[in-house]
Amino acid sequence: MQQKVVVPDTSAIINAVVSSLVESGELKGAKIIIHNATMTELEVQANKKKDTGFVGLDEMKRLQQMAKDGKITIEFAGRRPSPEEIRWGKFGMVDSLIRELARERNALFITSDKVQADVAAAYGLEVMYVAPIAVHGEPEFVKYFDGKTMSVHLRANVPPMAKKGLPGRFKLVNISDKPLSEEDVKRIAKEIVERASREPNAYIEREYEGATVVQYKNYRIVIAHPPFSDAWEITIVKPLVKTTLDDYSISDKLLRRLEEKAEGILIAGPPGSGKSTFAQALAEFYASKGKIVKTMESPRDLQVDDTISQYAPLEGDMEGTGDILLLLRPDYTVFDEVRKTRDFEIFADMRMAGVGMIGVVHASTPIEAIQRFVRRLELGIIPQVVDTVIFIEGGDVEKVYSLDLTVKVPTGMTDEDLARPVVEVRDFETGELEFEIYTYGEETFVVPVREGEKKTPVEQHAEKAIRLELERLLDVPFKIELKGNKVILYAYPEDIPHIIGRKGTNISSLENAVGMSIDVRPMEEEKGSGRVSVKETPKYFIIQAGKNAKNRFVKILVDGEEVGYAKANKKGVVKVKKNTELGEIIKFARRAGKRIEVEVQ
Repeated sequence: MQQKVVVPDTSAIINAVVSSLVESGELKGAKIIIHNATMTELEVQANKKKDTGFVGLDEMKRLQQMAKDGKITIEFAGRRPSPEEIRWGKFGMVDSLIRELARERNALFITSDKVQADVAAAYGLEVMYVAPIAVHGEPEFVKYFDGKTMSVHLRANVPPMAKKGLPGRFKLVNISDKPLSEEDVKRIAKEIVERASREPNAYIEREYEGATVVQYKNYRIVIAHPPFSDAWEITIVKPLVKTTLDDYSISDKLLRRLEEKAEGILIAGPPGSGKSTFAQALAEFYASKGKIVKTMESPRDLQVDDTISQYAPLEGDMEGTGDILLLLRPDYTVFDEVRKTRDFEIFADMRMAGVGMIGVVHASTPIEAIQRFVRRLELGIIPQVVDTVIFIEGGDVEKVYSLDLTVKVPTGMTDEDLARPVVEVRDFETGELEFEIYTYGEETFVVPVREGEKKTPVEQHAEKAIRLELERLLDVPFKIELKGNKVILYAYPEDIPHIIGRKGTNISSLENAVGMSIDVRPMEEEKGSGRVSVKETPKYFIIQAGKNAKNRFVKILVDGEEVGYAKANKKGVVKVKKNTELGEIIKFARRAGKRIEVEVQ
């Protein structure tokens, strides 16, 4: 009887199709020709620390053992692909080399890739398409889960641990006192990757050098190993509960808003608080109301009904997914999770196109969720993109904000000329104004509104903005104080004529720049110590220490605390290099709005 000759492609090797067919007797005694391009692909993937490469090499080891046992014969043939062919492998360059070998040897071509099978058949090859073969039984990691386990954490040389409890109310416990060896973790990881390649409800979501993201049924799995991680580790997350809106502390008022008005919803909260669980409940709530609901996820791990379509990044890009969804025109889209700047832009584009959007955002406080939009979008469109913020903590609704745009004088200011667009952030249940967002000068401020303070946060932020603007325009030392709708500017007597200018032209320009009237007074009238003006150049911080500091050393203080010494030049100016320790201190002090002072020694 003539020996059967077989040429498998890379997918058939990775999915362990060939060894399974040998064990079943279908390929018993066959001659297996492995193209060197297949070995090159596996080697490249393994060198990049990709788990699929190691899985394929393990299959080759099994085939070699079968050859030693006399079950098959193995031959390696074909030229190794060039670096250019490897680089373009995803466009079929390597696949074509393997098909050509099957044609030359008049061999049976075996593949687990449906497209590859169709192409080979179109070329007239004898093809055997074998879908990935599911492994029976549960994978090993499932034994670590019980009805109270949210996630399992496996790491080499550490006892296996699990988070047990409910979202926001869990604790980390040891599952066993015996540490897992590196070989134990590798074995579990290998099984996960093999099952992800074979089973219909499992897939490899992403694969990097040192990390693999797998969605296995309703488990989200991240495998990390060197060089990405310092040791082999696996994190497995499973949704513990499936909820409805009835399970949350939602008032009738909020329920009416969700039903009738809210179309730009942010679900915010810290990691593990139950944001995605609430998003799933809200998605199914809208679906039950006859709305078309879709999701945008990476990975796709929301546990929603089959009526809700779940989409991953199209060709690795969520922008493409958004473009498709704009054509489908769903009533609501759940974007889980919004993290990068491009994600926020896609969320905004879809909302402005009329799609109801539900975004899931990591934030430790409700206002932080809004702040993540502030520097990414124009202020005026934020309330059109986000009208409701639902903050989840401890697995329940903790706080709800509503956003509206109005034109008014910000709280704490009195001059009607300072009226501007202001985004008001109110407690949804009480209607109390808690934050205002507005621009002043070139900066955007998110200002808490509180009564009874000696100096309101609005005044504090306004004073900071005015000081920064005057530092940009003035090249002399000065200090300021905000009193009502007026700025008191203190300067050395010899500098005042320059500040005012001929016929008041300079001071008029300054008043126009800051939007307030300015009263210039001699420095001696100002109470307090030597606060100074600090300017920034590409290499230096320039401190105007004053005429008394000419050619003398000065002590530099931040909020009254000594941070260093420097020498002023003959003009009373101190230059501090930005790349020095003192320069770093000044940089962070300026960013934090701290008081910078000098004392002449």
